Amino acid sequence: MADCIRVPLLLLLVCVLSSVRPTRAENNNAPKLPVNANEQQNPAGGPGPAAGLAAAADRNQGAGASLLRRRSAGWKLAEEAVCRDDLTRLCPKHSWNNNLAVLECLQDRKEETEIAAECNHLLWNYKLNLTTDPKFESVAVEVCKTAISEIKECAAEELGKGYLVSCLVDHRGNITDYQCNQYITKMTSIVFSDYRLICGFMDKCRDDINVLRCGSIAIGEKDVHSQGEVIACLEKALVREAEEQPGAHPIRDDCKKAIMRVAELSSDDFHLDRHLYFACREDRERFCETTLAGEGRVYKCLFNHKFEDVMSERCREALTTRQKLIAQDYKVSYSLAKACKADLKKHHCSVDTSMPRAREARLSYLLLCLEAAVHRGRVVTGECQGEMMDYRRMLMEDFSLSPEIVLHCRAEIEGHCSGLHRKGRTLHCLMRAGRGDLGSIEPKCQKALQTLIQEADPGADYRIDRALNEACESVIQTACKHIRSGDPMILSCLMEHLYTDKMVEDCERRLLELQYFIARDWKLDPILYKKCQGDASRLCHTHGWNETSEMMPPGAIFSCLYRHAYRSVEQGRRLSRDCKVEVQRILHQRALDVKLDPELQRRCMIDLGKWCSEKTEAGQELECLQDHLENLDSDCRDVVANLTELESEDIQLEVLLMRACEPVIQAYCHEVADNQIDSGDLMECLVHNKHQKEMNEKCSVGVTHFQLIQIKDFRFSYKFKTACKEDVLKLCPNIKKKVDVVICLSTTVRNDTLQDAKEQRVSVKCRKQLRVEEVEMSEDIRLEPELYDSCRQDINRLCQNVAFGNAQVIECLKEHKRQLTQRCHQRIFKLQEVEMADPELDYQLMRVCKHMIRRFCTEAEGKNILQCLKQNKNSELMDPKCKQMITKRQITQNTDFRLNPVLRKACKADIPKFCQPILNKATADSELEGQVISCLKLKYADQRLSPDCEDQIRVILQESALDYRLDPQLQIHCTQEISQLCSEEAAAQEQTGQVEECLKVNLLKIKQDGCKKEVLNMLKESKADIFVDPVLHTACALDIKHHCAAIPPGKGRQMSCLMEALQDKRVRLQPECKRRLQDRIDMWSFAAKVAPAEGFSDLAMQVMSSPSKNYILTMMGVGVGLLFLMGLLCGRVTKRVTQELKDSEPQQRPLKAESRPATDQTVKARKVSPSYGSIVF
Repeated sequence: MADCIRVPLLLLLVCVLSSVRPTRAENNNAPKLPVNANEQQNPAGGPGPAAGLAAAADRNQGAGASLLRRRSAGWKLAEEAVCRDDLTRLCPKHSWNNNLAVLECLQDRKEETEIAAECNHLLWNYKLNLTTDPKFESVAVEVCKTAISEIKECAAEELGKGYLVSCLVDHRGNITDYQCNQYITKMTSIVFSDYRLICGFMDKCRDDINVLRCGSIAIGEKDVHSQGEVIACLEKALVREAEEQPGAHPIRDDCKKAIMRVAELSSDDFHLDRHLYFACREDRERFCETTLAGEGRVYKCLFNHKFEDVMSERCREALTTRQKLIAQDYKVSYSLAKACKADLKKHHCSVDTSMPRAREARLSYLLLCLEAAVHRGRVVTGECQGEMMDYRRMLMEDFSLSPEIVLHCRAEIEGHCSGLHRKGRTLHCLMRAGRGDLGSIEPKCQKALQTLIQEADPGADYRIDRALNEACESVIQTACKHIRSGDPMILSCLMEHLYTDKMVEDCERRLLELQYFIARDWKLDPILYKKCQGDASRLCHTHGWNETSEMMPPGAIFSCLYRHAYRSVEQGRRLSRDCKVEVQRILHQRALDVKLDPELQRRCMIDLGKWCSEKTEAGQELECLQDHLENLDSDCRDVVANLTELESEDIQLEVLLMRACEPVIQAYCHEVADNQIDSGDLMECLVHNKHQKEMNEKCSVGVTHFQLIQIKDFRFSYKFKTACKEDVLKLCPNIKKKVDVVICLSTTVRNDTLQDAKEQRVSVKCRKQLRVEEVEMSEDIRLEPELYDSCRQDINRLCQNVAFGNAQVIECLKEHKRQLTQRCHQRIFKLQEVEMADPELDYQLMRVCKHMIRRFCTEAEGKNILQCLKQNKNSELMDPKCKQMITKRQITQNTDFRLNPVLRKACKADIPKFCQPILNKATADSELEGQVISCLKLKYADQRLSPDCEDQIRVILQESALDYRLDPQLQIHCTQEISQLCSEEAAAQEQTGQVEECLKVNLLKIKQDGCKKEVLNMLKESKADIFVDPVLHTACALDIKHHCAAIPPGKGRQMSCLMEALQDKRVRLQPECKRRLQDRIDMWSFAAKVAPAEGFSDLAMQVMSSPSKNYILTMMGVGVGLLFLMGLLCGRVTKRVTQELKDSEPQQRPLKAESRPATDQTVKARKVSPSYGSIVF
């Protein structure tokens, strides 16, 4: 073998590039010159220079004798007696005249026993002599004369050393001459029938063959057909070493090169890989019968059917070994090396001096280099891209082709993924483990998976991932049929339909497994990379597609991009529009699953386990993190806060929420959704329409959740943040929670308004947005954390069956106000005080009366809406529900003057003047239960109020006279009497004053002093104004019109008019009016007896407030006049008596001393004024 032709390593590439298996017709037409010349140039016959073959020749005399006959011209293998039977049985007769055709026919027999041992030995000696004869080179010179002249490298080879043939094989792809090409093809076929015929192979691999026990080198110890098994054994050992399997034998570098050299040489035609050829003959006939041999076509066909159920296991193993060799050196694939040769050179994929040549030859390096060129927009031929796609699919189908996966993921495969090796299932199982769905995974395994995904690049074409393709085929056909097959947008389309009715479970699982790794390297999304590579280079200092940097790892680049995506113009360095659209698309996809956001998962791994371990449904994990924002670790809190801030700007990032809200968006927000550009308008629209009939539970819950998250930080509300950022920094620094910021700004606005400040400190745009935020917060008690926390216990006790939203819980608490705990009661009172001052913040009122406000109060200011509604409450056009809500608010207002801003302003001076004792007992955050208003009512009856306050109290009196519920003191003290004496009237709820009339009629039956006093107060108040007595007013309406029309209402004037008419016999009143007036007189008389005047001032006030005031004053005047006249008359009589006494005084002087006491008394009595003498006596 020392004299054999050198076959350099470069031969691999050439054989891979172009070799066509010769057909029998080609064999017949093969050039005769090489065979005949060889036969003629070997006149000595026998084994020639192969000294080691002498013993075998001696052992077989028949063979030795037959070799002597080669001395004659035209010697044929078919003429040898030792091969006659085998030739007749196995080879067609037309091939007998061509030695090479006979050689090919006989050496391609499958079974070892088919050919006699003597014939085998004869064939081997013939091939050895043919390939080792130095004169064989001259045949190559003659046949390939033209090719040699065209190939400079071959023309420069020194003749006589056997190098020329190797050079021609290396450059076979450039040989256009048919005869030369066929000659080289035949020579490779001959050489590859036995590894011992390959120059240098035996010398380089002898020791490894012996150590590995791959077979025998000695001639004759093994049949020639089994020699392919030796090479197969070495190839498997090489694979085991690459995978670092336990017990793997380290093969010497020279032998490694020789093994890869053999694989390279056999890449053209699968016949040349003897082990694979014999292992796959039946499978080739089954799957690839019509596939022509040569150019690696049969290999590729068999690769495509590798995982078919009927594929033999032996063939599958041989194919896998071949694929593993291709993974180590791409030149082992003839078609790939040929198709991509020019592109590799064009894009400098084999000139990296910093990288070892072995690494450069790896399939992964070739794929990454050429994929980088494609992603950068460089031109790579379609033929090369097609080959790349085949091998990328191959890597995704069989994990074992990646030595790193086999080495670093061995434990994960054995623990989770055993038995799933076909069609990419093991790889997807490992990807699922990498997501954390099957437990933890080693970092090296995770890195190996990420590297493999980058090499295969399934993001560019989903069909590369066979498991995904098969699982999602039905979804693609229905949901994504409008997209061209193989387009990268298919994956985006599938993500858009994740968790929808069109998605199937298996596709969903496979898609998430793949997207988990694509999300960790922005380059693996080809559309994102195409649109953003310029921005990434400019803003994030990225390198090439297949280059990484420790300063900016792939996972950090997308974070850099989205930070710049939402910058304002003032902040500068923004993304291009196309890139921003793609960043938003990726953010939409990542929002579907927290594991698709690498930074979020990395920073929040501990918090996810701590707070959200039970949240397994789609989208729940992020919601959970947002709910526990205050409790998160600082790193996790920052990333969750940033993501939430982005969502506030573009709520469409919440894909699941958008799907749930699709009906509402289509009905009410489609224009906003279509024009959503950095505004936050869509969420605001959803909040405003949260209670429309199109709103479903999922959407409502999602919108409410987002509102609840927004209150944690004012930055989470994009519109509020944009409008009020400067105001917050100036007026509310160091305040972060949105609720506190809103309170701070609202307080500032309120104070400026009350103090009539010349200029509001809060900007106009902020005040406008502040109103929106206040209204939104009033809709759900949970949006006001302090109120919610204060009343949580009461909610569970009193409102447990009331749903949140629509301010229903707040309304429930208001209705049970007297049963609330002190803390909650105080908060509710404060809330009502704010709502009464600004009715637009009263969500229930604004919701229930929305249409009535449009009908009656379009021109009213926001703060006067309730006042407007009250004025139109009894209109025939008033909606009953709204009327009921207005009544509720009136009841609330009458419990405390502080809840009635109009009254408070009108009676600002009267309240402290007349009701100070009540104010002294009051607290700032609890109701006075109508005490101040009751106090003002009494002063109204006494006509002591200021005009403005009197007008407001008159209105209250008129309203409460129609509905007893508007009088808190009456309700408190007369609850039992109303239920016992006036149950029917109370149940009717007609608001016509029937309950009050019932209490008046049953005054004698009332036992409780408190209730009796309130009824008496009503009677007293009714004297002051007939409007306060609706029953009497209704009965006497016609009489007032006829007899008292000219008299203005108020101050008892119309009541006095009616009383005078009652006493005037000339006036005929309506019977009902007359009866009611008589009843009132009786009631007043009884009231005077039950509650007489307690002093002169009280008596005077009673007289002044009496409807019969004029009559009483007239009678009192007449009495006083009579007394005056009597005094005058009595004075003249006493004057004469006094004179007589003066005249008789001297005579009576002696008696003076004795009667002094009596005389003094008499004098004193006489000194009394004559005008009051009658009163004294």
